[in-house]
Amino acid sequence: MTSTRRLQVPLSVLDRSLTREGEPSGRALRETVRFAQQAEELGFSRFWVSEHHAVPGIAGSAPTVLAAAVASATSRIRVGTGGVMLPNHQPLVVAEQFGVLASLFPGRIDMGLGRSVGFTDGVRKALGVGKDAADGFSEQLSELLAYFDGTGTVRARPAEGLRVPPFILAVGSGAAVAAAHGLPLVIGAARDERRMREAIDLYRETFRPREAAAPSAPAIGAGPAAEPAGADARQGGWAGAAGLSGAPDGDGPTGGERGAAGPDGPAAYPAVPYVVVAVNAAVADSRERAELLQIPEAWSTAVSRTRGTFTPLLPPEKILSRVMSQKERAAFDAARQSQLWGTADEVADELASLVSRTGADELLLTLNTHDPADRLDSYRRLAEAAGVARRPVPLG
Repeated sequence: MTSTRRLQVPLSVLDRSLTREGEPSGRALRETVRFAQQAEELGFSRFWVSEHHAVPGIAGSAPTVLAAAVASATSRIRVGTGGVMLPNHQPLVVAEQFGVLASLFPGRIDMGLGRSVGFTDGVRKALGVGKDAADGFSEQLSELLAYFDGTGTVRARPAEGLRVPPFILAVGSGAAVAAAHGLPLVIGAARDERRMREAIDLYRETFRPREAAAPSAPAIGAGPAAEPAGADARQGGWAGAAGLSGAPDGDGPTGGERGAAGPDGPAAYPAVPYVVVAVNAAVADSRERAELLQIPEAWSTAVSRTRGTFTPLLPPEKILSRVMSQKERAAFDAARQSQLWGTADEVADELASLVSRTGADELLLTLNTHDPADRLDSYRRLAEAAGVARRPVPLG
């Protein structure tokens, strides 16, 4: 029996290409591409990949390259980054990379952007950035978008004139930057929901449509408050132009094409706030089974917080059999607090409640299991319960 509470917002997928103990990194990348094909068949709206450098347990280090592989292997689902860490790159190069992607896969590319820099001094040195590089994120963002608008210091080809929807990850001052630039916000569902909702509220209150103002730095409190984007805004508005008003069934491009500008064409920027809430959610035939699925990632997160290294995923049984130190247990429990798990009905209802509490316009789901088959089964169950399932997808 599936939940009668159909989620009324698009559901998308974020995959970080986590590695598993004893397996080569290349296998995780190939799993990501295969998973994108499965997510498309299940009816999810987007598939995003991430950027992490020199992390033992994460193979996803070059998101635009991986996005190209994903887009080549799929035909309908929108493909993007969650995200490209802009301080690590020159804005011109990022514009050119997304320009190439959008030219090869018109109407299907999203440009998710973050402000994080390398996790360690060694990684930052190798990338050629300092610890304070994130402070210039807003200015870098202005430069990047100017290349698409044709107002940059040089002409970025083939990016100029293309409409690639940008999204801002809410890390540090990311929410303020998103509001000031009039761009969609991507924020993680945290164990401290009050702080998350405060950040969303501030984003909506200070949101300034980009057509009206495109500042180079956050202007907190400036401008009139904007109304939260609801179903009317999602249907036929910016999200509809970006192909997000339902499952991506269209036969042709739905946004991001050259020459589509104008009052009747798709827009790269929303006229109202648009909030994507990222959620780590696991579904199985029982709550107890679902709980096991997230243990590997929670443990790797705990190791990262206590030892400074995100390790490859271990089987849940191996983790549960070990004796954790007090510090490890605290970090492990903290990682678990931001995860949702249960049966399909339970998780679908929890997600619907989260949408109601936050006013989210979209949910970005993530799950990293030790066995990829368990991950696929979880997404299939949730897609069916949420009403987005398209057709059965074989395991493996």
